[in-house]
Amino acid sequence: MEDRVSISITDGVADVRLVRADKMNALDMAMFDALVAAATRLKSEKGVRAVVLSGEGKAFCAGLDMGRFQTMGSGQGTGRKEDLAVRSHGIANQPQYAVWGWRELPVPVIAAVHGVAFGGGFQLALGADMRFLAPDARMSIMEIKWGLVPDMAGTPILASLVRDDILRDLCYTGRIFSAQEAMSYGLATRICDDPRAVALEVAREIANKSPDAIRAAKRLLNRLSVDPAPALLAESIEQKALIGSANQIEAVKANLDKRAPKFAEA
Repeated sequence: MEDRVSISITDGVADVRLVRADKMNALDMAMFDALVAAATRLKSEKGVRAVVLSGEGKAFCAGLDMGRFQTMGSGQGTGRKEDLAVRSHGIANQPQYAVWGWRELPVPVIAAVHGVAFGGGFQLALGADMRFLAPDARMSIMEIKWGLVPDMAGTPILASLVRDDILRDLCYTGRIFSAQEAMSYGLATRICDDPRAVALEVAREIANKSPDAIRAAKRLLNRLSVDPAPALLAESIEQKALIGSANQIEAVKANLDKRAPKFAEA
């Protein structure tokens, strides 16, 4: 896990860092495994009262590793061996739990986002209770670019944050949006010149509150959302049907070749 995610705990605050800076913290299988392992560890770590999730280098997380898109372009799927519809981690599959695991933590999680948070990287930020963004941060629900849908627990979380028509705009177009737009859409909590520093400061403030009350508050707030289980399963079923299909492979090839796609009619 150490070459993908680092964890340091000081005075009740867990500082979780994605450390694949040379790849803009892109999501390969090792990163998925490390994120799941980190969330699983912190779920039962005694003394943790708040978590800050951030990325080293130029970006929070650039999304799915390009090597996996190359595999898709060759018609070999994503390199995942598991059946996405199988619930391997409670109500989620393994890639979903890389995001949903942070929602299941009994303590607040703050994502400090700088650079880019694209596709799966954006969904990772959604797994946090709060998102603190750098003024020049850029985000996208980018899955449509590759002929896919968001399938890392993003849809049930987004449905509770964003107006329906805006969510459809972002999902259908995959357009990149700014921190300022994210704030207006309800996707950002704060815009900060140094989001990680501010997130750590707020986490320390939370850590000084009664841990019983904080955990009770998170349980109550988590219950305000609709049942996520059907949405998570629906994500997986839709994605499973798309991966490796002719039009999905064409979407990947067209992007890699920097040409207009030639899709078959649905």
